[in-house]
Amino acid sequence: QVQLAESGGGSVQSGGSLKLSCAVSRDSYSGFSMAWFRQAPGKEREGVAVMDWVGRTRYADSVKGRFTISQDSPKNTLYLQMNSLKPEDTAIYYCAASRISGWLRLDDGNYHYWGQGTQVTVSS
Repeated sequence: QVQLAESGGGSVQSGGSLKLSCAVSRDSYSGFSMAWFRQAPGKEREGVAVMDWVGRTRYADSVKGRFTISQDSPKNTLYLQMNSLKPEDTAIYYCAASRISGWLRLDDGNYHYWGQGTQVTVSS
C-alpha cells in the first residue's frame, strides 16, 4: 500500500510561485511513475505533469515552461514547482502514483494511488 500526502498549496497572486510537495509513505517506490493532477470547480480532473522512475517527464501543454516536476528519492518526496501562476491554474492539486513502470500518460487511468489534494488559488 502506498499513501500520498500533498502539502504546499495556498493563495497567490497572478505571476507568483508555489511549490507543492507530496510525501510518499513507502520505503521504496522503485519503478513507479509519479504525477500531479488538478481539478478546478466544475471541470474534469486533468493531468499536469508526470515523471517516471528514470526521470523522463511529460507536461500538459497548459503548464509547459512554467511548472517543473521533480522528486527527491531519499526523502520519498515528489515536488511540483509552479511559476508564473495564472488564475486558470486555480484548482485542487492531487499527487498520484502508478505501478506501471515507465508510465507517462496524463490521463488518470492506471494511477493506482491518490492523495487527498491541496488547494491552489491564484488571484488576478
